[in-house]
Amino acid sequence: MRNLTLVVALAALLALLSGCATNNATGDVTPGVDLAEFQNLYVVKTPEDRNGVAELITTRLGELGYNAASGPALESYEDADALVTYVDRWMWDITMYMLELTITVEDAQSGYRLASGNSLHTSLTRLSPEEMVDEVLGNIFGSASEGSE
Repeated sequence: MRNLTLVVALAALLALLSGCATNNATGDVTPGVDLAEFQNLYVVKTPEDRNGVAELITTRLGELGYNAASGPALESYEDADALVTYVDRWMWDITMYMLELTITVEDAQSGYRLASGNSLHTSLTRLSPEEMVDEVLGNIFGSASEGSE
């Protein structure tokens, strides 16, 4: 009986641990869209952003060769070709970490969705916020370069 209890306990522990090791990363560009045509990007900072995610995205876009700026939502975006919005979800597991990041790129004038990407990493596969931004933007802009070849 003791061995059966031990086997059941180990099976339950393995089932719980397998759910904690999730990671998923996606990125896609709307067919027919060439992101290289959109050079001036404006990252719309969410009011809840207390972790500097908008700045991380802006910096990484600059490293990718785009003219990127960030700030609050505006009524019009005359100087921007595209808007970059994001949703970041954070979780507590001993320390706070970014659980999920979704980034969307839209035409600044029409609001048409140009591209989007997502990264989800649970506690056991967690990445730093910089790595999450790199992963999502790499998937979006990697998709763009693969689609244009």
